[in-house]
Amino acid sequence: MKNPEDNSLPSSPPAASAAGGLELTGAAVRVGPAGWSYPDWAGYVYPTRRPRGFHEATYLAQYFDTIEINTSFYAPIRAEHAAQWLDRVAANPRFLFTAKLWQRFTHDLAPSASPSVEDDRAVRAGFDVLRDAGKLGAVLLQFPFAFHHSTETVSYLSKLLKRFADYPLVVEVRHASWKTDAFFALLREHGAGFCNLDQPVIGRSLEPTAITTSAIGYVRLHGRRYDTWFSDDPETPSHERYNYLYSMAELAPWAERTREVAANSRSVFVVTNNHYLGKGAVNALELISLLKGGKVEVPEPLRGQYPQLESIADRPAEAPKLF
Repeated sequence: MKNPEDNSLPSSPPAASAAGGLELTGAAVRVGPAGWSYPDWAGYVYPTRRPRGFHEATYLAQYFDTIEINTSFYAPIRAEHAAQWLDRVAANPRFLFTAKLWQRFTHDLAPSASPSVEDDRAVRAGFDVLRDAGKLGAVLLQFPFAFHHSTETVSYLSKLLKRFADYPLVVEVRHASWKTDAFFALLREHGAGFCNLDQPVIGRSLEPTAITTSAIGYVRLHGRRYDTWFSDDPETPSHERYNYLYSMAELAPWAERTREVAANSRSVFVVTNNHYLGKGAVNALELISLLKGGKVEVPEPLRGQYPQLESIADRPAEAPKLF
């Protein structure tokens, strides 16, 4: 998503919604895609011809109870945009956003690039609007594979967790060096969640887990494009990293891991980041179906592009229109 778009958990489950109102072992479970503003979703996730007043977030909130904001990774969210997005999803009372922290705090780690007080204020401007409305489910601190466990990185992470301690934090690390009891203890000490991820397991990549370190459980599925995940070929489009459609057989273990995470959480977010051509939306719907053990509402454009969704759709496809 390249274009604009209480640290406390709810004491009781939100109202049910068109997206399903998932509850597992007492935890509210929300499944949805990463981002919403992708040109390649036209005619796949969204109708080719959009009615007046159409907004992607409003449309998605009919089917999902969460979206992970990723524009916040590239630049801080403006407060006015955050306020607009709240209005866009207001029809779904269960809906909560999650949002990625600006990459300046997680990727630009050279001493000369140390984030400033102004950077902190810029990040908080949009996050505070969402949090104060009770619609910020989590802030994701996503670190790259190159962020390995060391004395220096642990120190940096500890300071970052303190810096944003007033938000519901979740940490994503991708290198297996972080899979230590001391790291998980650090997250628990700061009340931060751990992101369980599916990624191509190459070398020392972190393998699938079902770990919880706070009241917030988090799962992210990136796809399994082994051939493009670490590619630096300028001829390979960036979206090819996420051009992957999980099979139901591949999703089934993640449904079980989600149940395990839910058993130790109060609020769980499952985010599908394999976004190219709406594949993440397909897999999010399939995960909801697996977790519910039943059928779900499916957007018409998506079921036309992915016929396998017919098996989980809760109603017959709309009759084709002649005009």
